[in-house]
Amino acid sequence: MSYCSAVRGGSLGGEHVRYHDQEYGFPIRDDNALFERLVLEINQAGLSWTTILRKQQGFRNAYHQFDLETVAAYGPKDEERLLADAGIIRNRLKVKAASENARRILRIRDSHGSFAAWLDAHHPQDKQDWVKLFKKTFVFTGGEIVGEFLLSTAYLPGAHDEDCPVHRKIRKLRKLQKVSPRQRP
Repeated sequence: MSYCSAVRGGSLGGEHVRYHDQEYGFPIRDDNALFERLVLEINQAGLSWTTILRKQQGFRNAYHQFDLETVAAYGPKDEERLLADAGIIRNRLKVKAASENARRILRIRDSHGSFAAWLDAHHPQDKQDWVKLFKKTFVFTGGEIVGEFLLSTAYLPGAHDEDCPVHRKIRKLRKLQKVSPRQRP
């Protein structure tokens, strides 16, 4: 069963409806928002997406609204603070991955102007090539994490079923925004 079918069929809770209808598969251009999505996908590894969605605001609060410069400057005290925060996933490897990946995204911004521009520069690719690139560039990024990150941010097609109303909404939005070819369905 697809995510769209599960949401429309009512088998998933309200947090999924909000995420499906307002976030999933929508193009993201803001680097902090892209970073947030990457951190959330990393934290989902081994857990349910429901858990992550329920803790989304806790993550935003704990990670300073995913401000890249702030998270990149995190040190041992920040890691300990995060590991004590019940509002997020308290996994040392995932916490360390967030600050390390923030530093790597800042280096990407130095070379490409933005994280979004770096993604655009490598688009289009198939999932396997994206996974290789992410494993070379970031930490804690396996195939499922990369695939979901790219689907959820519109860098890979297929986030929504063709007959899903949100799919149509995203297509209309893209036409209104006159977005780049990489973002077209």
